[in-house]
Parts: sequence; C-alpha cells; structure tokens
Amino acid sequence: MDTQVNTEKYLQSILEKTYDAQRGYANAAEVTENVQLKRWFAQQGARRTQYAASIAGEMKGMNEHPEFDGSFQGDVHRSWMNIKAALSSNKDETILEECLRGENAAVAEYSQILEHKNELPQTIVSVLEAQKDEINATINQIKRLEDIADHLDD
Repeated sequence: MDTQVNTEKYLQSILEKTYDAQRGYANAAEVTENVQLKRWFAQQGARRTQYAASIAGEMKGMNEHPEFDGSFQGDVHRSWMNIKAALSSNKDETILEECLRGENAAVAEYSQILEHKNELPQTIVSVLEAQKDEINATINQIKRLEDIADHLDD
C-alpha cells in the first residue's frame, strides 16, 4: 500500500511538471516571432502532451486518478519568461534560456524520482527513463538553438 501511495505521489508530481512544460512551450510559441522556433516550440508542447497522456494512463492503470493541472511555480515561470522576453534585446535567446532552465529542472525531478525506481513498477520506470532521455536530447537541441539565436543578434 505504501509503495502505491509513493508511486502515485511521484507520478502526480511529474504529471504536474509535464503540464507546466506543455504550457511553457505553448507560451513560448506565442511569444516568439520566428516561424521555425514557433513550430519547434509547438512540437515540444505536443510532445509534453503525449508524455502527460502516457503518465496519466499509467496512473489510471493503477486505479489512481491523475490531476490534470500544472503548478503555481509553472505559472510564475511562464510569467517571468514573458517579462524577460519583453525586456530583452534578443527575445528568442531569452525564451530559449528559460526553456533550458525548465528542462534542466524537469531532468532533476525525473532523476530524483528514478532514485526510487525499486519502488516503482517496471513499466513506469521505462516510461520515465524514456521521457528523461528525450528531455536530455531536447536540452541539447535548445543549446544549439541558443547558439543560432545568439549569432543572429550579432
């Protein structure tokens, strides 16, 4: 019973952060004027929606009821991203920096939960590890995009 409670808590925490990321990318797509970045942000947001559906499905399979909402911290982060972008001379680079910060926080959250993988069902561990790996790949993409955005400002 205790393991199930912890699993639900871990998954709900990740689900909340995933919704935050989805909304963050949707917000970034609205703020940028660069068509390619707009498309990339929208794709990342859609990917986070898939992550959330996968996690929610695992929770439902455990007869748990996922909460479909983000966090107050996520709302604050999106507001901060908008303020920084509005004040920045290179809006796209600023948005990418905030996306990078959010993704690094997500990887830290996944890592923290995966430290308890012996308490989690293997299917959930596999889902979380795959998502964490994809987020790490996204971090590398963001770094490359930041370099491009930085050079466009030169």
